[in-house]
Amino acid sequence: MNKGIYTALIILLVGLLPACHDFLETHSASTMDGDFVTSSEANIRMAMTGLYETWRVCAQGKVFGDGLWYAADVPGSDITRHPESFANQPGRHWPECLYQNGNYAGQYGLLSYLKEDDIYAGLYKIIAVSNAITESFEAREDYESMFTGERTGIGQLYGEAVAMRATAYRELIKNFGDVPYNTRIGEAAVGLVGRDWIYEKCLEELQRVEPLMSPVTAKNRFSQTYVDGLIGRMALEAGGYQTRRGDLARVNLKGEPVTYEQLGTANNDATYARRTDWQRFYALARTYFRKAFDEHSGTAVFHDTDPRTDDAGRIYDNPYQYFFQQMMNGDDIYADESIYEYPMQQGIGYDARPYSFGRPSDGGSKNAYPCKAYGQGRINPAFYYGVFDPQDKRRDVAVTVTGSDGEGREKLIPFVPNSKASGGGLAFNKWDENRQANPWVATQRNSGINGPYMRLSEMYLGYAEACAALGDYREARIYLDRIRNRAFGSAAKARTDAFIAREGSLLNAIIQERGFEFAGEGDRRFTLVRTGLLPVKVRYIKELTRAMIDGLKTNGYYTFPNGNTISDYIYTKHVDAMQTVGYRLTAQCPEGMEDDPLLYPGWRGQNDSWEKYGCTYADGTETNLAIRGLFKALSTEEITTLLSEGYVPQAWGADIVAYEDEYYTYLFYDYDYVKAPIYLWPFTPQILSVGGFTNGYGFKNE
Repeated sequence: MNKGIYTALIILLVGLLPACHDFLETHSASTMDGDFVTSSEANIRMAMTGLYETWRVCAQGKVFGDGLWYAADVPGSDITRHPESFANQPGRHWPECLYQNGNYAGQYGLLSYLKEDDIYAGLYKIIAVSNAITESFEAREDYESMFTGERTGIGQLYGEAVAMRATAYRELIKNFGDVPYNTRIGEAAVGLVGRDWIYEKCLEELQRVEPLMSPVTAKNRFSQTYVDGLIGRMALEAGGYQTRRGDLARVNLKGEPVTYEQLGTANNDATYARRTDWQRFYALARTYFRKAFDEHSGTAVFHDTDPRTDDAGRIYDNPYQYFFQQMMNGDDIYADESIYEYPMQQGIGYDARPYSFGRPSDGGSKNAYPCKAYGQGRINPAFYYGVFDPQDKRRDVAVTVTGSDGEGREKLIPFVPNSKASGGGLAFNKWDENRQANPWVATQRNSGINGPYMRLSEMYLGYAEACAALGDYREARIYLDRIRNRAFGSAAKARTDAFIAREGSLLNAIIQERGFEFAGEGDRRFTLVRTGLLPVKVRYIKELTRAMIDGLKTNGYYTFPNGNTISDYIYTKHVDAMQTVGYRLTAQCPEGMEDDPLLYPGWRGQNDSWEKYGCTYADGTETNLAIRGLFKALSTEEITTLLSEGYVPQAWGADIVAYEDEYYTYLFYDYDYVKAPIYLWPFTPQILSVGGFTNGYGFKNE
């Protein structure tokens, strides 16, 4: 969505930046005239506009759309997976499965998925421009006065540049571990710096600029609230578990050695551990999350109830659903709960995330209803059936069993390995071009749906986690309850005491709750890594998947402990939803209507008005799919009745059994739950050559 796609004076920064090789050296931004950039607030704002555009391109294509997020962040967890066969996409699948417990790291080609001009170069481009802007600020005669007087527009812009640099380093650490660090223009980014030092440096700088910033800005720019949230994010990560190579000296910002608490055993000369002083980072996270709540109330809105009015018999009643619907309502609209979104404009540019991680469509690249949506991220069937509570209103927003055929009709997504709506199984559902106020049907990847990079619910759960880890259980429970009660509609339905007991602790429950809240958004993998729960959750989903497949093999169905049953076959037929319920695009399934084959599961169907965009239904308007047997085993008598009513059998669990290797064997392939997880990416040959360092974690060096 537009929100002002950045064009004014982008040439000031971006036009001066040369090729990838130079970004790795970070010399290029020294060509900028610092006096010009900081000569007036207007010039600074234009320079920052160029920097935001550089970030937006990298964010949507590498950080939060395609790139490494596409290859491992989104699919590589207990919740999510890839849709295509392992053999078809080895460059993505090996990193997703932790390089077969690290055993495959030495065979993985350095350019198997990453390219030289990729996320690493893109993030250092952002750092180079950020350095140029911040150094120009720091050379001003009135620099120190920014920190002693009232807030000014100049101070706000300086804070934004510092926050941009910290954001880039955060993404680099998450993907590569230890990386080069500098904040000076004209200095090459060579040699590896331990991530502990980088975290501390970024956190120190963010705390210094945070008071300069305004809590209220346009949501496509960094605010004081964003910086509070970024401090919380990075502090939790700095104090969390990570896999560290063993050949680097580990020191803090004072140059003192850092000590660690290790989990499991070493793997390829790397250990999985957290700092022994992790509590001080969790305390920092708690402080800044709380500061945002106390001082910046109103900069984002957490809706406990759905503000929409029911229409034409369609029931909404799902405030969680409302957040995603707001993002699809048109250009110049931000979701109330967002702290920061990177902006996209409909019909212009390459909108990677909804195409790659929206609801899949078999439509063509042009003039389709909707156009092709690849659907790279999918949901593990055992998680959908066995872990997601059927009463949780987030389930049907996060996961769909149907996609679009591209001709205005709904279709079942089978479990055969494939992409689009033709296979791959349970798909993400949070972004669906059927739901846009004015869908773009001319071409694919032009939806114009923004990227929600930070929102209030993440801050609530981050705060709850920090409180629980530090023993403030009362405060942690308040914020866990706020998230769960919204998701279930009431405290009685949320059954949070039982949920905590099942997870083993309040802290573990908060981490699991985060999985439900952000399912399919790329948060889960690194959250499990940093909390030390990766081995626990991977073992659980493997064992649950094994039980499901064995049950399907033996009985033709399997019933999970939560009461859901998956069967070899389900039964479907197309119906005219306009005649049946009065609309095609369904919302929340009304309470008590869970047996309705059109309305349950909810939040699916098709756009109500594809005809006005050029779609024709020459062979009838049976656009919606009625589904029977999705969550229970059907009797012979029930099947006979369904067949007489025009339903047809569709392979469902039977395909999971037929492709057992894809759903079980390659799910964290050979991971032993003990060795340090190799979740990071190798540096490419050019990065190694320019940087003057080598790969760790068992990776090749050429």
